[in-house]
Amino acid sequence: MVSIRLARGGAPKRPFYHVVVTDSRKASGGKHLERIGFYNPMATKKEVAFQVDKSRVEYWLSKGAQPTPRVASLISAHQAA
Repeated sequence: MVSIRLARGGAPKRPFYHVVVTDSRKASGGKHLERIGFYNPMATKKEVAFQVDKSRVEYWLSKGAQPTPRVASLISAHQAA
């Protein structure tokens, strides 16, 4: 199954996540099909905390991809704003 999830990057104690589309059987830090956005939980007021390509999210959801609970909440909060 294809999933939309977060892949961690960044420095120790400074997390930065890429929103990626990947095969759910692969490791979270492994190879992915497509990178569709990012999430920066440590963002200041000047920086962008969450950005995602809405058209690609809709495309992958139409193909049957399942977002993780965290990604689903980020996407729904981003659409409401």
